[in-house]
Amino acid sequence: MNSACNNPLLSSSFLHQPLKSSRFPNVSIFFPIISNPITPNRCNPIKSSIKGCMESRNPTQRRSTSPRKFKPRYGTSRRSTIKKSLSQEQVNFTKPIPDDPVVGIIGGGMSGLTCALYLEKRGIRSTVFDTGIHGLGGRMGTRMIDHQPLIFDHAAQFFTVTNPKFAELVDDWLKRGLVREWKGTIGELEVGGHFVPFPSSPPKYIGVNGMRPLADSLLSQTSLVDVVRPCWVSALEPFNGTWHLSEKQKPCGQFDAIVIAHNGKCANRLLAASGLPLIAKQMKRLELSSIWALLAAFEDPLPTALNAASLPFEGAFVKGVESVSWMANNTKKLLASDSGPQCWTFFSTATFGKQNKVPQESIPNATAEKVKEAMLEGVEKALGLSKSSLKKPFYTKLQLWGAALPTNTPGIPCFFDPRGRAGICGDWLLGSSLEAAALSGIALADQIADYFEQGGPCSDEFAVGLHDEYKPLEGHDIGQFPGLESIDQITNVPALTLAT
Repeated sequence: MNSACNNPLLSSSFLHQPLKSSRFPNVSIFFPIISNPITPNRCNPIKSSIKGCMESRNPTQRRSTSPRKFKPRYGTSRRSTIKKSLSQEQVNFTKPIPDDPVVGIIGGGMSGLTCALYLEKRGIRSTVFDTGIHGLGGRMGTRMIDHQPLIFDHAAQFFTVTNPKFAELVDDWLKRGLVREWKGTIGELEVGGHFVPFPSSPPKYIGVNGMRPLADSLLSQTSLVDVVRPCWVSALEPFNGTWHLSEKQKPCGQFDAIVIAHNGKCANRLLAASGLPLIAKQMKRLELSSIWALLAAFEDPLPTALNAASLPFEGAFVKGVESVSWMANNTKKLLASDSGPQCWTFFSTATFGKQNKVPQESIPNATAEKVKEAMLEGVEKALGLSKSSLKKPFYTKLQLWGAALPTNTPGIPCFFDPRGRAGICGDWLLGSSLEAAALSGIALADQIADYFEQGGPCSDEFAVGLHDEYKPLEGHDIGQFPGLESIDQITNVPALTLAT
């Protein structure tokens, strides 16, 4: 256990002034500014020459210049001059865990939702904050155009099951009618229309009405979970033994522990000055791909039948085309319909996404048109059609997933900092699948619940993943599907040519 656990340290709410040390020219030693004299036994000296403490203030209030009475503080911070990589102070909560703790979960994707679900199973209340305007889900996104009607899964396409704990969760979803097996033909499609179907095993699952309705239904039977959306938590600050969350300086609540269930630049920005340097450092090591998603609706079916007597394929991993890595017929997959518009989702490769990356919040029109044309040309190549022979879709929607999928991973279920009472969950910690996301959320929920049960402030044995190394992550450009082997690993499977 870290020896710091037994030593009083400088309060995380102190104001500091940097002073350069001649012994450590690249390290700032921080000294407290004393605003209120107090008795020595209320101080936490770093050195014998450093004495005095000052009162912290509520992050939601303006600082007053008038004298105030000293109140007990339940948080300390530590800075190591040896570990130069840590650029912010580590918050160290010492306040006892209350009898009815509450956890704030930032992110309403699969990992955040399962974390909330399993915290409830342990009797712990939580609040989930999500930025979704239309619903929860994160990358479990479904776009519906009601007046058409059109429907598209524009993020997670399907999932597989290999882990027993995840299998229990999926069995419950099946009983509740939230998911079903996708029995349509899926396989690999090579340039020129050469298609190789996957075997029926392992089963492939989809949300009955799309992935987003599945996400929205996960917490429908909970009683200890609150959901706040749309809400973009922009700051988290430790104060008086709890975390204070806010959105553009508007308070969002106080929590005994927090969970970061999203990633990318927004998560990095949120953690930058949070008092969680170990977690922030680990998060910044994550590398993410960029993927373009093109949603397109056609009046007529695309030529995806293997022959005149066969059913057309419904999903295909595309090989040999730079601009397209996946294509799926949402009309067949979700509506099981042969009539009406044909709604397709096309995903680019990670290479194409990187080459054409722009700010996803404001995609230039010229870039959007260039990407759309390149992806539709890629579809033609994959299907073995002549150039410009593909009929133009009557509806298109282009989206850039700027932080799509991880390209490296620590290979552990979650991060948890018991001193800061903060954790991170997400698919990227184990891989890049829906199963990995769920297992990560479950693992963090159990870790937090176990930590709460022991009740003590100094419990370094509950720390998880704060120093684990990352390793490259292999998988398809649109993610991993455990148990689903590549055609390259399956022998004696003949390629079939599409009937065009």
